[in-house]
Amino acid sequence: MYWDRIAGIYDLFENVYNGKVFNETGRIVAKYVNKDDTVLECACGTGAISVCIAPECKKLISTDFSPKMLRQAEKKCSGFCNVSFRRADMTALKCSDDRFDVVVAGNVLHLLDDPYKALDELERVCRDGGRLILPTYINMSKGSSRFAAGVVNKMGADFKRQFDLFSYKAFIEAKGYDDTVFELADGKMPCAIAVITIHKNERKTNNG
Repeated sequence: MYWDRIAGIYDLFENVYNGKVFNETGRIVAKYVNKDDTVLECACGTGAISVCIAPECKKLISTDFSPKMLRQAEKKCSGFCNVSFRRADMTALKCSDDRFDVVVAGNVLHLLDDPYKALDELERVCRDGGRLILPTYINMSKGSSRFAAGVVNKMGADFKRQFDLFSYKAFIEAKGYDDTVFELADGKMPCAIAVITIHKNERKTNNG
């Protein structure tokens, strides 16, 4: 698996190429987490966002499909007693409905064959009035960010799509989420963070 192969060098690559965004993304996500929240994080990778969320919440369950990424994240978060790690497929989560106050999935939507299916599953496990937080790398221009995305894709990352800020907002809006705040961590490869407040009863009514 590509993500297992690069787990040991992922942080080095991110910090050298895109360190400002890599570190700022977690800080932005953490602003939307409260002390009494139980949080699920999907695609946690090496734990760059996990380590920012952990001190701000009651409990954090961080998941990833890559065992070696999970091991890196566990090392990074070893100082926290409120974090647990599990291997999981974010399109088929083995948890009950409405379990979490906050669900985070960072920089993964562009890798999925059916990202809307994943969003359905993330919404299922998030309580009514809770938040989905979806950081996603975007291309602001045809410059270095597109070049870097192309290089990583050729190495085996298997991008299914690439977003710019406008197409990412359109992607979220097309799913019917109308209570969304967007923040931007700007740098060589910027990251747009969509913070969606879930209103399940309204969505059921609108969807018939």
